[in-house]
Amino acid sequence: MDTDRLPEEQARGMTIDLGFAPLRLPSGRRLSVVDVPGHERFVRTMVAGATGIDLFLMVIAADDGVMPQTREHAAVLAALDVRRGVVAVTKSDLADPDPALLEAADLLPEVPAITVSARTGAGLDELRAALDAVATEVRPRSLVEHGAARLHVDRSFTIRGAGTVVTGTLWAGSIGRGDTLVVLPRGETVRVRGVQVHDEPAERAEAGQRVAVNLTGLAVRDVARGDVLAAPGAGLAPSYVLDAALDVRVDGGTRVHVHHGTREAPARVAALGGRFHQLRLERPLVAARGDRVVLRSVAPPDTLGGGVVLDPRARKHGSTPDALARLAALERGEEIPVPASAPAPAGPAPAPEPAPLAPEARELERLLREAGVEPPIESELGDLARHLPALREAGRAVRVGRALHYHPDALAGIRAAVTRIIESEGSITLARLRDELGTTRKFAQALLEHFDAAKVTLRRPDDSRVLRRRA
Repeated sequence: MDTDRLPEEQARGMTIDLGFAPLRLPSGRRLSVVDVPGHERFVRTMVAGATGIDLFLMVIAADDGVMPQTREHAAVLAALDVRRGVVAVTKSDLADPDPALLEAADLLPEVPAITVSARTGAGLDELRAALDAVATEVRPRSLVEHGAARLHVDRSFTIRGAGTVVTGTLWAGSIGRGDTLVVLPRGETVRVRGVQVHDEPAERAEAGQRVAVNLTGLAVRDVARGDVLAAPGAGLAPSYVLDAALDVRVDGGTRVHVHHGTREAPARVAALGGRFHQLRLERPLVAARGDRVVLRSVAPPDTLGGGVVLDPRARKHGSTPDALARLAALERGEEIPVPASAPAPAGPAPAPEPAPLAPEARELERLLREAGVEPPIESELGDLARHLPALREAGRAVRVGRALHYHPDALAGIRAAVTRIIESEGSITLARLRDELGTTRKFAQALLEHFDAAKVTLRRPDDSRVLRRRA
């Protein structure tokens, strides 16, 4: 099965968005494969696909060896605590695989590595056998996650005659025809019209499976990647504050991207002591106690580490003895009652409902959002570029320069960074913004000229920028 379904993926010969396929193993076991992008510009998409997996297949080309993005993918897996997997060293018919095998053993010790060739078929039987052996070490989620249904959406689209369909990995519980579910964080109630598991109709899908859910009572524009489909009794709710035990030390006040499920949110980190931190989010996440999160730096973009959610609906607090004792008890697995008088977490007002868009336009919006500070220019978008006017009209793309468009969320984050630097340092230069974002001069210059035109910044004779009084 070719998981590269987008025309620009096929034209460029690279994975850009998530792809999905079943894999039948010699034992009869069927794995659900999530194909994630390998390119370093799409690590955020990779994280969205990796958050629901139980084991991995790390692909390393014999003629390239371990690349920087390979190391970051390994860091993401470690942050998610996904330790079991197999390495496939591909293109073994084109280059000596031994150097790549040595690098793989250093990066992922004790993980079996198989040399293969997709062109000749050499090693593929051994690879299937290795995956089979590793899969036997993993308990199926259907035997572990018996709770209420929870599915993190990674795709949404419309099928003529059927209506809205969402896909995702079912993290817990089961979903069947006629079930009533809630779409979070928006809160709409929907009914399940039908369920498929890898394009095959099913009466009920179980935890751990790749699932397509046909919904009634919901327009496709009202659900997107990052949303959560949950049973009404799942006890889930959107939250702007998470208490977590992190595997990495992050200084208080650091701004990071927090990845959870298929959703991400900018956040400030409050260090509480030891492994305990509070993540104060700018957009809500829908997490449960015990979930894993991945933290990535804003600029330069890089994976810092991960951790475990201790309190998914925390209130802002400091490093008091009582707070630390409570977090320690939660980490030990003890049940700590939440005071009935606890106020709901405060957060920004919900965003207005998005305007309806064609599926291709939604794909383009997703690409711009995930590209972050370095979006592709119009000529690199292929046929998708024709949807840019619709995105601009809907407020989901902003023209920055003649052939460059940014997602408004990314642009808002960059504007906040520019404002913060000017307020703390007095001004900002092109080189300072370039280094802050970890990007190139081309992007930094286009952004500063955009902020000049938008009357956010004022260009001075020495080419530095200051904030305009009105801004």
